[in-house]
Amino acid sequence: MHWGLAGRLAVFISIVSVAIAADWPNWRGPDRNGIARQERLKTVWQGDVSILWKGQIGTGFSSMAVMGGRVYAMGNRAETDSVYCLDALTGQVLWRHNYPCPLYPDLYEGGPSATPTVDQGRVYTISKAADAFCLDAVTGKVIWKRQLAEELGIRPPRWCFAGSPVIYEDLVIYNAGDAGLALMKKDGQVAWQNGTGPCGYSTGVIGTLAGKETAVLMGLAEVVGVDPRTGKVLWRYPWKTSWDINAADPIVVDGMLFVSSGYNKGCALLRIEADHPEAIWTSRAMCNHINSSILWNGYIYGFDGQVGGGDSGKLRCIEAASGRLMWSAGGMGVGSLILADGKLVILSENGRLVIADARPDGFKELASAQILEGKCWTSPVLANGLLYARNAEGQIVCVDLRP
Repeated sequence: MHWGLAGRLAVFISIVSVAIAADWPNWRGPDRNGIARQERLKTVWQGDVSILWKGQIGTGFSSMAVMGGRVYAMGNRAETDSVYCLDALTGQVLWRHNYPCPLYPDLYEGGPSATPTVDQGRVYTISKAADAFCLDAVTGKVIWKRQLAEELGIRPPRWCFAGSPVIYEDLVIYNAGDAGLALMKKDGQVAWQNGTGPCGYSTGVIGTLAGKETAVLMGLAEVVGVDPRTGKVLWRYPWKTSWDINAADPIVVDGMLFVSSGYNKGCALLRIEADHPEAIWTSRAMCNHINSSILWNGYIYGFDGQVGGGDSGKLRCIEAASGRLMWSAGGMGVGSLILADGKLVILSENGRLVIADARPDGFKELASAQILEGKCWTSPVLANGLLYARNAEGQIVCVDLRP
């Protein structure tokens, strides 16, 4: 066999295989909950933390996906979106797919907000203008594409489309339209569609609620549960916020649902019985403006406050069962976080990496380092001991956190 073909085949097999435990194939990781369960972290370092490489991917707020030794990312330059495939260890650009797309700056820099999803050798993306692509993960070749706004009449919310594609069986589900939209993975044909109205900004979450597998979508002014196979709307719960911004993903908690939004809206734990949701508790202790919280050992960790508010944001811990505030820590603005090795891995709003214990009895910082400058609203990614993070201008860094 020719060596070039053999090498390409080896890369293809590594990508289409089931994700290894330490890969991060889509928004919020392998379990879509922000937790890297198999990772072990370096939590002590002397001097500056080790940065393996830096790169530039263009303006945007899209996070990254990591699969088979490759990093998939998005950005915008000169009114052109790019989907990048980078070598995970070196940052070398392996391929780049470009298409025209406005930047859409509106009180912030603009650029793509949704994160690529990698599944069985394919990469699924969606732009702010609703350009949905399915690309070959090895070559970047277009397998299919749909323009959801022009072809299906889907209307955008004010800050355009931001929810990432979610793979469910043979479908790819988008938070687009009044209550979601699903295309067939293989060819992009419409499987189901719920209306054409503006949607929320979060990514759909799939979990078991009231004994039914449910796709939960944050709409413009409500939380909606739908059957992920058929799109049938199962229930709705009013959730109105200022500026119609529902951006943080909901969390399934022991068969119940945690939701949180900014602008002093707060949070709630919902119980769904007989397709009828009701609030067990509501609280203003956690107002997630943009980034999602994380559930760990019965407690919810997340950022409360408004982005761009200087030091007004607080990292908080609340008890999931009651909504009771356990602790609050400042100095990080309104950043983002993931969890690994029982630790909170935090990226502050100004680019400081912070490692802290995930525990309800108080905030304890273990280590920190400045890894980026400028505005950092995008959640970092951890895969195979390497942390990938970016800022609004498009600088991406790879930090070695292998113990």
